[in-house]
Amino acid sequence: METIRNALDFSDFPRLDLTVAGAVSIAFVVFPLFPHSAFAMATMIQFLMFSLYGMGWNTIGGYGGQVDLGKAQYVGIGAYTTAVMLIRWDVPFWVSMPIGMCLAVGWSFIIGYPLFRLKGHYFAIATIASTLVLKDIFEVWGFVGAARGLEISPIKYNPPDFLRLIFRDDIYYFYTILGFFFLGIFYINWFRKSRLGFQLRSIKDNEDVARSLGINVHWAKVKTYAIATAFVSMVGSFHACYIKSIEPEDTMSLDISILIALMAMLGGAGSLWGPIIGAGILIPLKSYLKEWLGAQAGLVGIDLIIYAGIIMLISAFEPRGIWGIVEKIRRRTRS
Repeated sequence: METIRNALDFSDFPRLDLTVAGAVSIAFVVFPLFPHSAFAMATMIQFLMFSLYGMGWNTIGGYGGQVDLGKAQYVGIGAYTTAVMLIRWDVPFWVSMPIGMCLAVGWSFIIGYPLFRLKGHYFAIATIASTLVLKDIFEVWGFVGAARGLEISPIKYNPPDFLRLIFRDDIYYFYTILGFFFLGIFYINWFRKSRLGFQLRSIKDNEDVARSLGINVHWAKVKTYAIATAFVSMVGSFHACYIKSIEPEDTMSLDISILIALMAMLGGAGSLWGPIIGAGILIPLKSYLKEWLGAQAGLVGIDLIIYAGIIMLISAFEPRGIWGIVEKIRRRTRS
């Protein structure tokens, strides 16, 4: 009961923040009921997916202060576990997803224990290397389709199939990932108030002081890394059923790892709403700028320039991201 109360307790946020969050949540719920294009629906689903990716990264990267640039490998583990089990053994999504999470968490313990002996940019480089190694393995592993990947045929399963998460209409995928999204917010709200959450803040501020207080710094990082991995792997399993066609380049590329990290850092790493704000800016920019500008003759690549410029401008103005700007304005208003 105490855990549930902590998860539902948002009392440390101003009433205005909660009012805005509630209004946005209602807007998400009723969004499919209003006229919208297939492109807008796909963008909304991508936004919710990357919000969850960012929430997971935020546990180790925001609260723990560890710059992890290897989260794509866990997207791949979750996606491939669900796809392989569904195609080869007809295992439902709700069974394969937790299995994929367990496999991803197991792998995170195997590589996380030695990785957290490293610090700073050495740790970030090591996470990139581990992702590239796993990606190369999957590209030559025939059991998982090698470089061609795997494809889930929706006709075979007679959609809508809620057990296997196979649908023709994206509205079902939208409400499924929206449910995961709300559960993710409640979990992160509990996590930041938990004992581990307070330990991570101490470690981020000063590892030596945290160690002198009796905190097992290395074990706290490894546990948090596993939590971040479980988040990412869960969404990776959803990704397999939603996209229905996966390959190593699609699920394990360095671009995905960097984009996940940017979501949280741009929105505000170490804050509850930061990853959501970051995803709310970067995903629509990524989708619509590419659609409006990138496809036009003579403007190929300009969408990426605008995209990078906005990131650099916000980062230069406030290193703590957009949520840091909000808090700065709030302090000035109070004073």
